[in-house]
Parts: sequence; C-alpha cells; structure tokens
Amino acid sequence: MSMGCLISVEGIEGAGKSTLVESIAAFLRSHDIAVCQTREPGGTPVAESIRHLLLHAHPHEPLTHRAELLLMFASRIQHIEMCILPALQRGEWVICDRFVDASFAYQGGGRGLGLEQIEPIAAWSMGGLEPDLTLLLDLPVEQAMQRLQGRHKDKIEQESLAFFESVRSAYLVRAQQMSQRFLVLDATVSADALALQSHEAVKRLWASEDD
Repeated sequence: MSMGCLISVEGIEGAGKSTLVESIAAFLRSHDIAVCQTREPGGTPVAESIRHLLLHAHPHEPLTHRAELLLMFASRIQHIEMCILPALQRGEWVICDRFVDASFAYQGGGRGLGLEQIEPIAAWSMGGLEPDLTLLLDLPVEQAMQRLQGRHKDKIEQESLAFFESVRSAYLVRAQQMSQRFLVLDATVSADALALQSHEAVKRLWASEDD
C-alpha cells in the first residue's frame, strides 16, 4: 500500500481554515479517497489536553513564550506519532487545520522567538515529515478581526493587531521560503472560490502522486 498525502491549511484566525478543511475532506471522499481530518494543536486525546493549556489562560500564572513553543511541539509529536503517521501508513490523506508552519508564524513571528530557536526543535520533532501541500489563506488582519466579532475568543484570538500582523508576515515569508509546497490563496474571496482553487491544487497533487 502506498503512503497517503499530508495537506495542511494555514492562516490567521478568521481566514476560513476550518471551512476549507471540511471542503477538501468532502472533495477527497467524493473521489473515494480515505481521509483523516484533524487539527493542531490537538488531534488526539493527549494533544487536545495540551491544546486546552495553550488556549485558555491560567488565572494565576501566565504561560511563558518558550513554554508555549515547547508545548506546541509536545502536542505535535503526540499528534504525529499517534494519528498522522498511522493514517499516512494506511494510505489515507491527512487534512490538517494548521501544522508545523503555525509555530514559525505564531511563536516565531508573533511571539518574536525567531527562526533560529524553532528550526532545531522542528527538525528533531518532525523526523523529516512535512506536508505534501500547504494552503495558506492570506487575509488582511483588519478583515480577520471583523470576522471574529461577536464570537467567544480564546487566549490567542485575543491578541493585538500588531501580533497578528507579525504572524501574517511570518507566514508569507515562510511561504516564499518553502514555495515548492506552499500555495497562497486570497482569503478575501468567497468560500466557494477558495474551495474551487484548493480542489484544483489537490487534483494536481494526486496527479503527481500517480506519475
């Protein structure tokens, strides 16, 4: 049995990642492709417990930036070893709402920790695994924040505009550096237009896998 493919969907809050993940998963299933649909941080019971620590502020003790980074990768290692790799080995296509690039954007860019601290942790944690395709939904921060109005926000979603500007910039730099697997999509367009573009990218990916 051949290995499955790993597709990650990235972007700041409000960009439409969750909707697109659902659309891609449905599209693949409609072509009789087995799908594992998951998210980060999270994806397994243990990793979801870590997600809770990351996204909900403790009433008496703030989480330091470096602790946040390491918790993200602890969750990711659990996710990879218990969920993603087994699914890929079964030949399933894994569609992940955020993956390793989020750490470079949020902790590297938003928290200002820098790539030089994250790269060795990522190299050790990932064991050479990287997405076959990363779809980056790019959206101006002001529009993203408008989309979040009226909904309950977790700890990350409550960050400042400057924080999200840094995250967005880090994502775009990462996309340029890793252009062989990134596709940047304009998230200001309709969900249907985004779905169509992403489905075309997925079709190109499975065509390349068949070659």
